[in-house]
Amino acid sequence: MPDDTPSGPDDVSLPDEFADDADRDVVPPSEAVDDTPTVSCSRCDREWDLAYELDEMGVGNQAVEQFALDHRRHTGHFPDGVSTWLAECRRCPEGSEHLAERAAVRWARTHARHTRHEVEVSNPGEDERRVLDDEFES
Repeated sequence: MPDDTPSGPDDVSLPDEFADDADRDVVPPSEAVDDTPTVSCSRCDREWDLAYELDEMGVGNQAVEQFALDHRRHTGHFPDGVSTWLAECRRCPEGSEHLAERAAVRWARTHARHTRHEVEVSNPGEDERRVLDDEFES
């Protein structure tokens, strides 16, 4: 009596309805998903994928930030959905603009520490403002 149990992965027989599928190239799931981030700009009426920033520039999870900075440098404005954090000294004309809140707060703390000036940190898209002084927060 012959043994019907497959002896290895190459010996598996498929039912007839799957026979054509076995001859096709199967794309691994990681290659089938296109998760390249995209950025749009309504002022330019365009949309870009960030494959260049990811593949050529190698900036990884900072691809959107890098694209936004480059876009502003070349066009004078940020793409849709990007706004900056502002750190503005309340006593002198010094200030700084950053895409990340953490960077704006770091600049504000450093300025306040060295000058003993109060610095206001805000995001133009939000109503909340923080004031930092040489004790770091007030």
